[in-house]
Amino acid sequence: MIDLRRLHVLRAVAHYGTVTAAAQALHFTTSAASQQIRQLARDLGVDLLEPQGRGVRLTPAAESLLAHADAIQARWQLAELDLRADHSEPAGPLRVSGLPVAISVLLAPMAVRLRERHRRLTVSIQESGVPESFDLLFEGEIDLAVVEATPHNPPMSDTRYDQQPLLDDPFDLVVPADHPLADRDRVDLADAAHEDWIAPFADSPCRTHVMSACGAAGFTPTVVHQAREWDVTAHLVAHRLGVALIPRLAHLTPHLPIARVRCEGNPHRKLLTCTRSGAEQRPAIAAALSELRDLAPRAVT
Repeated sequence: MIDLRRLHVLRAVAHYGTVTAAAQALHFTTSAASQQIRQLARDLGVDLLEPQGRGVRLTPAAESLLAHADAIQARWQLAELDLRADHSEPAGPLRVSGLPVAISVLLAPMAVRLRERHRRLTVSIQESGVPESFDLLFEGEIDLAVVEATPHNPPMSDTRYDQQPLLDDPFDLVVPADHPLADRDRVDLADAAHEDWIAPFADSPCRTHVMSACGAAGFTPTVVHQAREWDVTAHLVAHRLGVALIPRLAHLTPHLPIARVRCEGNPHRKLLTCTRSGAEQRPAIAAALSELRDLAPRAVT
């Protein structure tokens, strides 16, 4: 018989990459986490970890076991759903997370709607970045996340998660109000190739989108300034320090002397909903997903 608690430790090692990181996430000591995996290996009669440099890696047997473990986790979610089949009304706590703009235009309105329509349901919202959201889902700390699609996300084929497209958030070229491009209905980014640019930091998912959009237009932008917050970027543009690509969902300080111009080719980022596999059918989560799908088309104008 497989001890599911020990199996969860192995899943955590695969998710976080090291025994130490897995132990920290599970609030174990490293030695205790290692002991759990060694005991699971003895129970099964196979090696689960093998040395790799100064660390360890999963053996083929461990990889095979994890494929079954992810399926077990999804089946457990469905089993919980079946047990609650007589209580289909959304109720209890619903924990959600998202990036700031998703909270502002999607999750906050969603929470208001759910509160009005399902009195027995309580929604709690927390801001979190993309990697943190997947960690929180894996750890069972949240039920639903709205995340940005990035190259570093788990693949859509990852059976631990159910990831679904929610909306495309277009990028607009933001220029000073008196800029020659400010009065255009649409702009080819190549027309801004020789401008100074303000871009997100290299560790921001949107930095990739900005560089890709400019690359598709045939140039590499000259990045003079970097900012983490879109509103900070907008203020830099307002002071004529450069131009920038800013997502349309981003809320900027009103009345800044800037213009947002739509771009040819429609560069955009994708927002996704993400739950643990099987959990999307729970009444509370299903109700939240339904509200988000209704709100999403209205969020981008």
